[in-house]
Amino acid sequence: MSYAVVNPATGETIQTYPTISDAELESAIASADEAHRTWSKQSTLEERASLVRRVGELHVERRQQLAEIIVREMGKPIEQALGEVDFAGAIYEYYADHAAEFLQDEPIQLLDGEGSAVIRRSSLGVLLGIMPWNFPYYQVARFAGPNLVIGNTVLLKHAEQCPESAAAIEAIFRDAGFPAGAYVNIYASHDQIERVIADPRVQGVSLTGSERAGAAVAEIAGRNLKKVVLELGGSDPFILLSTDDLDATVQNAVDARLDNSGQSCNAAKRFIVADELYEPFLENFTAKLAEVEATDPTSPDSALGPLSSLKAAEGLDEQVKRAVEHGATLVRGGGRDGAFFQTTVLTDVSSDNPASKEEFFGPVAQVFRAKDEADAVRIANDTPFGLGSYVYTTDQEQALRVADQIEAGMVFVNVVLADGAELPFGGIKRSGSGRELGRFGADEFVNKKMIRIG
Repeated sequence: MSYAVVNPATGETIQTYPTISDAELESAIASADEAHRTWSKQSTLEERASLVRRVGELHVERRQQLAEIIVREMGKPIEQALGEVDFAGAIYEYYADHAAEFLQDEPIQLLDGEGSAVIRRSSLGVLLGIMPWNFPYYQVARFAGPNLVIGNTVLLKHAEQCPESAAAIEAIFRDAGFPAGAYVNIYASHDQIERVIADPRVQGVSLTGSERAGAAVAEIAGRNLKKVVLELGGSDPFILLSTDDLDATVQNAVDARLDNSGQSCNAAKRFIVADELYEPFLENFTAKLAEVEATDPTSPDSALGPLSSLKAAEGLDEQVKRAVEHGATLVRGGGRDGAFFQTTVLTDVSSDNPASKEEFFGPVAQVFRAKDEADAVRIANDTPFGLGSYVYTTDQEQALRVADQIEAGMVFVNVVLADGAELPFGGIKRSGSGRELGRFGADEFVNKKMIRIG
């Protein structure tokens, strides 16, 4: 494997980066371990929060430079790239603001006996973060922000196609005033990562990525008795049961499918529409998607860039063709030009079609007809994934009733693109385990020590 910046819009290899040597990797682990045993133990919560706040400020100060890097690395449209950098900055600020609240002692009411008991939260030690290419700054922020405030130290292995943004992030931590070893970027190979997870100095690992990567990391972590958080794929349902503004609902559906050029784990991917709304929704939705063409991601007008790589586009192309071979109807799109992929609509995807159980990472939407509310819930849950979901209805009681029945870690009612630093993010089933962001994101890699006083 190799780390390289390959512009997906042009196919040009801009720069390659050497993989870390075994000696350098040992030094990185030792540095992170030393920083935890010294800096983490000696610093106050207020000092760590101040450093994390500065990291957020530096993201915003350097937003243009940081955004242009990921446009080159993975083709994100520039306006979306700027938005991602700002969101990452907000996440660091959020954890700086709320660190004291999240880490305060939690009293326990005793059932018997005199005295008191509390839960006191403290750091675990060195953590390994394995991050994906689709949100190079946001993904790191939601892992590193809370854990550095807690006092854990971080080894960060970024995606092979994001070495330039990985270096830029490490520079920000250094410039913010974090000591050596608190946050260490490692250009490690898969074999080296296995050794990092097994190392007794490393206390946990967080991975965002594919099911295959998650299974491999969880197996190694389990073998070595390490805590693991996994945020894996998703094939999120968008259930439309009723609406008083079909045009606005369709626009929300398009936005939910095309965010990040369709390469978002919790993007809406399967659109499940009540029978009486199915035909008008499909017609309007297809027309709206057709208006969006993949364009140069450096343009501020670009709403859809190339996929992250030629390999990703070829893989999506194969998925669409396989879906059609198994009976799906290609209503619109399906064309590919290098890494650029047309907005695409599939219907008639039966439950025995492989497409019904796969994640489509790109601007491809599946549209299903539901007989009624119960049928919509059945279709929504007929997937191995359980990350996010969307419910559109004018009936508030129905919204809550359906939300309770959906097998997912997140439900958004009558709203899309509504993630926030304060909202827990994560899934169930094959979408992973554990949570990031919000209060729960600061409660994964901590020692919840019980102190009982007589």
